[in-house]
Amino acid sequence: MRLRKLVPSELDEDQREVYEAIAGGDRSRGPQLFPLAQADGSLNGPYGVMLHAPRVGGPLQELGAALRFRTSLSDRIREIVILLVADRLGSEFQWWAHERIALATGLARQEIDAIRTDEFVGADEAESTAYALATDLLRGETLGDEDYARAVAVLGEQQLVELSVLVGYYRMLAQTMALFDVGVPED
Repeated sequence: MRLRKLVPSELDEDQREVYEAIAGGDRSRGPQLFPLAQADGSLNGPYGVMLHAPRVGGPLQELGAALRFRTSLSDRIREIVILLVADRLGSEFQWWAHERIALATGLARQEIDAIRTDEFVGADEAESTAYALATDLLRGETLGDEDYARAVAVLGEQQLVELSVLVGYYRMLAQTMALFDVGVPED
């Protein structure tokens, strides 16, 4: 990583607040499918980057927690979309972390592999619609009125907003991790 890893003893008050929100918040509850921190306490993935700019990192981690734990999207749709973003943007950490979460939420290995080969078929119309819409957003395509009306009919307006923000958030994380050369932890 291009940024120095920050350990808890080095954090100022603002950084410590962000650290505690990440390490002690929703992400730390339930089964730990990937480690949030290294043995020295430094945070993995985008979380370590967020500590370097805590006034931005705090709201970013809160948005991430809202997207992971407080939307109306199904867990499967959320993880399908996150893996799609990770694959299309080449985000090694995102794929590594969310592949584990996707398996835990019920995606089969074949479904996960199909995302990489762009052969994914959803288990229902909502998953297929979310996958197609996220693909279009990642390509920078503008959704036509007919496609928009179909997406609203299947997902509803609230889920379209959540899906759009989900794609944008994970795209931003992938871009940030690419800039700072954040990869999969060695531990």
